[in-house]
Amino acid sequence: MEKNYICTTCGTQYSQSVAQPHTCVICDEERQFINPNGQSWTTLEEMRTDNLYKNEVLCEEEGLYSINTTPKFAIGQTAYLVQNNGFNVLWDCITYLDENTLNEVKRLGGIQAIALSHPHYYSTQIEWADTFNVPVLIHEDDKEWVVRSSDRIQFWSGDFIELSEGLTIHRLGGHFKGGSVLHWENGNQGKGILLTGDIIQVVADNKWVSFMYSYPNLIPLPAKKVSAISNRVSSLRFNRIYNAFHNIVKEDASQSVQKSAERYIAALEGTLFAT
Repeated sequence: MEKNYICTTCGTQYSQSVAQPHTCVICDEERQFINPNGQSWTTLEEMRTDNLYKNEVLCEEEGLYSINTTPKFAIGQTAYLVQNNGFNVLWDCITYLDENTLNEVKRLGGIQAIALSHPHYYSTQIEWADTFNVPVLIHEDDKEWVVRSSDRIQFWSGDFIELSEGLTIHRLGGHFKGGSVLHWENGNQGKGILLTGDIIQVVADNKWVSFMYSYPNLIPLPAKKVSAISNRVSSLRFNRIYNAFHNIVKEDASQSVQKSAERYIAALEGTLFAT
């Protein structure tokens, strides 16, 4: 019997196959990792049958809801439902999807599109797209990482795409070549919100952010790329950042990106500190 197998380390769902895939191509490269205990797989049906998981849908602020699976599964990222003048987008995706989640999202007006920051959060994006009958927007630079193909997927090109008025995806690259962020101009009472996945990562001291090629393996980005990312977002108006792990820069987020980029570059160039 063919199944859509899910990697338990990254949560990505593959196209149907009789046998489990040999390895997860998303994990088997330097930005991610194969579980030291070995590659393992599950299915969405098994996850539902286990009755272990549930999704929490929480209101973060007006027009913004977080969706998170408990207990943590795979990478453990958060997806966000953004409500923008009658157009709802699911920003990034999580693996687990059940009837309760479906009903709650419908109660909030459903979704009109799914948009992804980068391949680590593709998860069960096609399950979500089929359930809500919506397109999945992925930058064409990350096309090679799609492991479950579907007519739902719309590959976009260039540096930005407008989903609806005041809601725009911007390709920044960095962590992945097609790595993107979502600019919500109307968020935070019109002050602007940037949803960044981990293309721009909110750190423990949440007045700062960082940038990496690989987070689990601590591979930095070159100074030139960090400078390019900070320059790109300098033209966007936003006062708040939400990352993929429910960490938030609550205010002065635009300034936080600029000063963080300056600090990062100074560290790479050896002028920030002596050690």
